[in-house]
Amino acid sequence: MACKVDLNSDLGESFGAWKMGQDADVLTFVSSANVACGFHAGDPLVMKKTVEAAIKAGVAVGAHPGYPDLVGFGRRAVACSPDELYTDALYQIGALKAFCEAAGTKLQHVKPHGAMYNSAAKKIEEATALAQAVKDSGKGIILMGLAGSRFDEAAEKVGVPYAAEAFADRGYMNDGTLVPRKMEGAFVRDVETAARRVIRMVKEGVVEAIDGTVVKLRPHSICLHGDSPTAVQMAQTLRTRLLEAGIEIVPLSGMF
Repeated sequence: MACKVDLNSDLGESFGAWKMGQDADVLTFVSSANVACGFHAGDPLVMKKTVEAAIKAGVAVGAHPGYPDLVGFGRRAVACSPDELYTDALYQIGALKAFCEAAGTKLQHVKPHGAMYNSAAKKIEEATALAQAVKDSGKGIILMGLAGSRFDEAAEKVGVPYAAEAFADRGYMNDGTLVPRKMEGAFVRDVETAARRVIRMVKEGVVEAIDGTVVKLRPHSICLHGDSPTAVQMAQTLRTRLLEAGIEIVPLSGMF
């Protein structure tokens, strides 16, 4: 039987007249979409259109909540209590879930964005607050978080379905965290190199860090960023190489 993996991308990140990403093209290759919920990117009309486009493409929909930081695109640290983190996440998930229900589909998962994601991956109290927000959003909604991080522990503690995530186009530190964006090695630009890394992640459960260390991880889902210049080529190459390697691409709902 073939291995299975979800292929996801962060989408719906345009805002008003400002356009970002290549959503329509990327949607033809992924199995799950993480839709921005208005705090770090996106707006109500963009949310509605992105959900509809995902449904048309046969792609599962997830909420992508972030810090209230439009100017910084949610990639700047924001000091907030676990209660604030919980309510900010619950608010955004609820908004995206309403758009899903209005369009006749279910919200599949929740993946925090940017600085929120990276901070919670290291801090159990933040990961727990996000896991609780996901659980309280509705039965069966899946939390997606960085493989091998505090998200793993928080999901088990709260009792919420959990999908471990790895990244096709990002470099790894030797502790399993992502290389900071300003550091050398933060991005994997070559699409064939990225594909080889992803196949190894799925089949062998490892990835090579920037210092050569072999890091163990077992991802349910692989992320590629829809706002990168090579997003469409990356998505197409990943899908092709995964299928060639006997790895079936399915949404998270087909794995749980």
